[in-house]
Amino acid sequence: MHKLRQFFDIKFLKFILVGILNTLVGMGLQFVFFNLFGWEQYDWGVITASLIGNIIGSVLSYFLNKYFTFKNKEKGWKPVLRFALNIVACYVIAYVVVAPLVSLVSSANHWSMFGWSEEKFAGNLSLAVGACTFVACNYTGQRFFAFREKHKADT
Repeated sequence: MHKLRQFFDIKFLKFILVGILNTLVGMGLQFVFFNLFGWEQYDWGVITASLIGNIIGSVLSYFLNKYFTFKNKEKGWKPVLRFALNIVACYVIAYVVVAPLVSLVSSANHWSMFGWSEEKFAGNLSLAVGACTFVACNYTGQRFFAFREKHKADT
C-alpha cells in the first residue's frame, strides 16, 4: 500500500494537470487535423495527425513536467534525450501498435456512432484509445526514466 501511495503522490496529480493542458493542445490538434482537414480519407491520416499533435504537446510537456511536476534540475542533453526516447517509445506503443489494432477491431465489427462513417469512427476511436495508452506509458517513463530522482547511490 505504501508503494502505491508513493506512485500516486503529488507528482502524479501535477502530471495529470499538465496532461490536461497537453491533451487540450496535442489531442485538440490531432482531431483538428484529422477531421477538419479531411485526413480521415487517407491511410496516413491517423498517424500524421497524432504525430503532429504529439510533437507539439511533447514540447509543452517537457518544459512543464521538467520544471513544474518533477522539479528536475539536471542540465544538459541527457534529460532531453531520455525524454525524447520515452516519447518515441510511448508513441510507438500507442499509435503504431495499439491504435491500429483498435482501428482493425472497430472496422472488422463495423462500429460507428454520431453518424460517422465506419472509417471515421475507427480513426477517432483509435486516436482516443491511443491517447489513453500514451498517457499511461508516458507518466511511468517520465517519472522513472526521463526525470528520475537522483539518489545518493546514483551519483
